[in-house]
Amino acid sequence: MPAYGEDLAFIHDAGFSAYCLGAAPGLLRILRSHGIADGLVADLGCGSGRWARRLNDAGYRVCGIDRSESLLRLARRAAPQSRFLAGSLWEVALPRCDAVTSLGECLNYAGDPRARAAPHRLFARVFAALRPGGVFVFDAATPDRIPEDGPRRHWTDGPGWAVLVETAGGRRRRTLTRRIVSFRRIGGHYRRREEVHTLRLYRSAQILEDLTRAGFDAVPLAGYGRFRFPHGIAGFVARKP
Repeated sequence: MPAYGEDLAFIHDAGFSAYCLGAAPGLLRILRSHGIADGLVADLGCGSGRWARRLNDAGYRVCGIDRSESLLRLARRAAPQSRFLAGSLWEVALPRCDAVTSLGECLNYAGDPRARAAPHRLFARVFAALRPGGVFVFDAATPDRIPEDGPRRHWTDGPGWAVLVETAGGRRRRTLTRRIVSFRRIGGHYRRREEVHTLRLYRSAQILEDLTRAGFDAVPLAGYGRFRFPHGIAGFVARKP
């Protein structure tokens, strides 16, 4: 089953949109501080389109890219003014744009075999797509994301849904695995689905080195404005000279 099937896509949008909504004000300030007050933003791993909608409301055009058809159906309803493409962020041809964003560990997902490519190849593609002065703003999971005391389980629920997540990692291989069991009410019953997501973890110093190698002027971020990153998440803003 591909990542974010119908039920998990619904749950992700209904219960876990706080990350992108909390990040949105700070992200908009970052774009404007670099002189990007309008134009086209390519959003890699656009999810259910909540960030795309905020960009549209702020006067930007958006091209969102995601592998999950279920998430894209939600995105097209959330941000009808945006354009959405189904495909891998590691492969889809990026449009000429003023900014590129990627929120919520999207660059870490290893379920796509193309994700085995070194991040610097993606960074080179982003650099080529950006206009001079354009920026690439994103976050990624680092090895610090691995639970220090072994596998952890976390239960979350909401109206008509519940999800159990077991998280484990391997520091030697720099990977994180999440086993996700979801329950969604369909009629008078709950439907159970299970997905396993594997993330490839990157060191912040290596990301900065790869961004510089691609031609960017890059700096790390502790958060998007007042929105602070969770433990083990690193952010970056990279400007094309």
